[in-house]
Amino acid sequence: MTRILLLGGTTEASTLARTLAEAGADAVFSYAGRTAKPVSQPLPTRVGGFGGAEGLAAYLVAENITHVVDATHPFAAQMSSNAVHACDAAGVPLCAFERPAWQAGEGDQWLHTDSIEEAVSALPDTPARVFLAIGKQNLAAFAAKPQHHYLLRLVDAPEAPLPLPNTTVETARGPFDAAGDTDLMQRHGITHIVAKNAGGAGAAAKLTAARDLALPVIMIGRPQVPERPIKGSVAEVMAWLSHPAA
Repeated sequence: MTRILLLGGTTEASTLARTLAEAGADAVFSYAGRTAKPVSQPLPTRVGGFGGAEGLAAYLVAENITHVVDATHPFAAQMSSNAVHACDAAGVPLCAFERPAWQAGEGDQWLHTDSIEEAVSALPDTPARVFLAIGKQNLAAFAAKPQHHYLLRLVDAPEAPLPLPNTTVETARGPFDAAGDTDLMQRHGITHIVAKNAGGAGAAAKLTAARDLALPVIMIGRPQVPERPIKGSVAEVMAWLSHPAA
């Protein structure tokens, strides 16, 4: 009897959840719980962490999980690492459902960095207006350059004071389009963009807008995760669920 744990939080995860529900699969959708109103899913849903790799391994055994699909955000490195170790410990097959990384094209002005700290260092010392398109988890590092004005676009309005002294917040949920992001950057006089290389279509509009406006993009590369099978489409994941050794 197949019972699936889908680690979600991305558009890809929601798409897979619909396919699993339509197929009548026995599956549980898990959210980290970082947004106040997550997108509703057609599967039984749990919200919150597991208590590290050991807690996740215990959950897999207790809930009779036979397969795990990690469709978390490409920068959710800790969760993805925990999933690899937990599945190893519990003897449960795991695959990742991961969108390809973005690639710079003609006209792009990207500076590649390997970490948040490198991205902070790459910003100019003179005051700039920065679209900080990295979510809300890693803002504090940018307080090292308080001379800049930072534009944040968040799913939920902040519930506590932000660690940056000069900030504008816009609340919105993607997907976004290039025309809207071009307007956003022009309205706020943006001179630089900082982004995580999340990949996917839903958040790529800012990169098209940056190209059209000839703005530099400081692109943060994806974190390292232990090796695991990676699938790039719903069809590939569904095939793997039928033959997890593939």
